[in-house]
Amino acid sequence: MADLASWCAYDFAVVRVVPHPFTGAFVPVGVVLHARTREFLEMRVLTDAETLGRRVPDVDPELLARYLRAIRSVCEGDPTAGPVALAPRSERFHWLTAPRSDVIQSGPVHGGVCEDPTAVIEELFATYVAADEG
Repeated sequence: MADLASWCAYDFAVVRVVPHPFTGAFVPVGVVLHARTREFLEMRVLTDAETLGRRVPDVDPELLARYLRAIRSVCEGDPTAGPVALAPRSERFHWLTAPRSDVIQSGPVHGGVCEDPTAVIEELFATYVAADEG
């Protein structure tokens, strides 16, 4: 049995594209995960325009890819991504997952516990995003 001291709590949300916000239908395109006690904040997101074009035909795939790269830069704390990217990790996570009526939205925030947040985000991406490729 694993040492419980090595476990940490995390929160995650699925990043989704809502081509027509008034309908509420969405396509999952990424996952963002935050483990505060590990100072971990990462996002896995599709940014390939060809893949996005197949998944979300009603949206300009090049523009969508550019916006998704921009929000990933905010998540990463890239200083060229604007003032919100300079905020602490927890604030960036809450900004990324705040409810909005826009083409790019976050789904509800869910929580869990794990030993390795990097492995969890990869598993979540495979489950919620990559699984839709099949």
